[in-house]
Amino acid sequence: MKEKVLNHMIYLFKGLIFSMGITILLLFILSLILLYTPFKESNISLLNTIVMIISITIGSIYVSINIGENGWINGGILGILYFLMLILLNYLFLKPFLIDIYLIGKLVLSLVIGIIGGIIGINLK
Repeated sequence: MKEKVLNHMIYLFKGLIFSMGITILLLFILSLILLYTPFKESNISLLNTIVMIISITIGSIYVSINIGENGWINGGILGILYFLMLILLNYLFLKPFLIDIYLIGKLVLSLVIGIIGGIIGINLK
């Protein structure tokens, strides 16, 4: 039983790292697009949300395919872990921690997208 839980935690950690790697790659591509095109910077918040959605979905699919059971739970956990990692990085490097409706909306979005990605991953297996 302990080995199974440890195995699930390892896949969740790998999925989180995979999601963060995808985020870094997509943000790099997004920065190149903003640099070399006349794309408006007022859309950065929307584009960051899209990057978050793509990263959580792919990470949740990865986790649920590798674990092979309870995809919606594992995807939801990954979505929350991803969100907590973003909050931690934001707090460390950018600005003080503030709880507002925007933050709660991102948390709910991360959870829902993680659940959907987990469901997709289980059905792909």
